[in-house]
Amino acid sequence: MEKNKIRLAGLIVVTALQIFFMIGCSNDEPKEKIAKTEKQNENAGHSAAIKLTDNELKEFGIEIKQAGAGVITNHIDLTGEIKAEPSRLSHIIPRFPGIVKEVYKTVGERVKQGEVLAVIESNESLTPYEVKSLVDGTIIELHMAKGDLVGGDQVAITVANLDKVWTILTIYQRDINKIKAGQRALVSLSAEEKGEEGIISYLSPVVDEKTRTASARVILNNSSGKWRPGMFVSAKIFVSEKKLSLVIEKSALQTLKDKTVVFIKRGNEFFPQQVNTGMVNDMNVEITSGLQPGQQYVSKGSFTLKAELLKESFGGEE
Repeated sequence: MEKNKIRLAGLIVVTALQIFFMIGCSNDEPKEKIAKTEKQNENAGHSAAIKLTDNELKEFGIEIKQAGAGVITNHIDLTGEIKAEPSRLSHIIPRFPGIVKEVYKTVGERVKQGEVLAVIESNESLTPYEVKSLVDGTIIELHMAKGDLVGGDQVAITVANLDKVWTILTIYQRDINKIKAGQRALVSLSAEEKGEEGIISYLSPVVDEKTRTASARVILNNSSGKWRPGMFVSAKIFVSEKKLSLVIEKSALQTLKDKTVVFIKRGNEFFPQQVNTGMVNDMNVEITSGLQPGQQYVSKGSFTLKAELLKESFGGEE
């Protein structure tokens, strides 16, 4: 009986020491480490909020959109050249050899069908006759001046109707099977501009033996005169399209602590929210989880919010 009491007392003492040791260790844990962990949890969750006024949003160039369904398109980049449509070129050859008496137009001037371009005196009859334009268009070549002797089969004037032009694109062998007539094309002069949409109307059935390339044709409206024959252009050919339930702008994505996040808006506060992505192209990205249709997110300027969040995090660790 006495031995049992001694054993019980010993167990009580050991248990008390264990409790004391545990409490002591807990109190000795650095508060800085706890604060840091809490801060990390905040940065990964919704509690890490950034407040911005409307003026600050405008100042930082931050744009907000609503998440929803969209289309992811994939494209192939090609280069090419603007050319005049052959059927819209008029090559004027004087009917009778003679001396040029008058030239009323010059290169670059627009003319109407039936408008007089020059007067030539026939060598045979010595009678002057008028040279008229056969089409509406722009003079792109002029090979005569007052006093010149013209005749034979020499083209004196070329008039081009440039209201529509051709874009002739070069297709390398590796891409030939991906490109088809009827696909959408976005033609531009530089990477900075939006470009103009067209449709591939023709795909060459043969490959050039020397360059090992084929060609595609896109017809562009040129009523503005923007597209000039001889210009070098680039084009995006859209080879696939897929409708998806949730698509946002690619510029919205940021990386925080090795996780992909999107900044969502609640009231006047912004929170980083972890997301998973799917299909992607140059402009847009599919969101497979982490964001719901209808949520407002930062589509442009999200890097500014990330920088602000990191600044606050570093300040909390000092």
